[in-house]
Amino acid sequence: MDLLKKLHREITPLSPEDSFLVFDRVKEEFDFPIHFHPEYELNFIEKGKGVRRIVGDSMEDIEDIELVLVGPNLHHGWINHQCQSKQIHEITIQFHEDLFSESLLTRKILKPIKEMFERSIHGILFSNQTANTLKPRLQKVSKLDGMDYFIELLSILYDLSTSRNQRLLSTYTVHRDNFENSDKIKTVYEYVQENYHKKITLSEVAELTNMSHVSFNRFMKKRTGKTFVDYVNDVRIGYASMLLLEKDLSISEIAFKTGFNNIANFNRVFKKLKQSTPSQYKNEFSGIKRIL
Repeated sequence: MDLLKKLHREITPLSPEDSFLVFDRVKEEFDFPIHFHPEYELNFIEKGKGVRRIVGDSMEDIEDIELVLVGPNLHHGWINHQCQSKQIHEITIQFHEDLFSESLLTRKILKPIKEMFERSIHGILFSNQTANTLKPRLQKVSKLDGMDYFIELLSILYDLSTSRNQRLLSTYTVHRDNFENSDKIKTVYEYVQENYHKKITLSEVAELTNMSHVSFNRFMKKRTGKTFVDYVNDVRIGYASMLLLEKDLSISEIAFKTGFNNIANFNRVFKKLKQSTPSQYKNEFSGIKRIL
């Protein structure tokens, strides 16, 4: 997409021989542009209340503590926004996309980590409880060496993968072919991605998966945590968010291009999902500095 061409492609200091790279620092402000890179990135931030987080098409002000996992090539960044703190504690952990081979991740014991990596294409926000629980371990990890360092980070990833109350951040993703480890959900995903701009009925998608309406709705709720209608709206609003940032189109044009048949419904769904109107979203995002 056009927006991605404007973003900063970070070249991380992680060499091919390295496993993990950890930055642990206290800073007065965030001054790095919105960026992306092929490595996974785990970010812990403390004393950053009022900082604005951007992950894909998600834009939110953070609380006093947060922990986020960003998948490969998903654009992300943090800006000071309304943060008054001059003692922001940030711990950033980066690691290669191929650090854990596919054959290793298919082992039963690592399945939770594999599934977490698949979800991270949206960016994952972990609960405040999880962030507080892992805080002392994250603070110590940069002081470890050798195998102790590797094992502790692997253990942290496992504990994150099994933690409660994880939340996906971006409706927009970069890698779309690894959405979920399920042929049926992949079929639904691909169909919605190809047809989001048109009317999509429950009947036609249920038929694609050879399921009854009731079974299909139950299946969607279990796999995505949403009803089918809500899932389609998520996808549509994801594309609408990108169009608001990339194209000089009117809000009504964007609404119709993303499958909404009236402006009132588009505005209602957009505000529900993004906590702002389309106009507010466009104005706030366009105010972010140093998108290169």
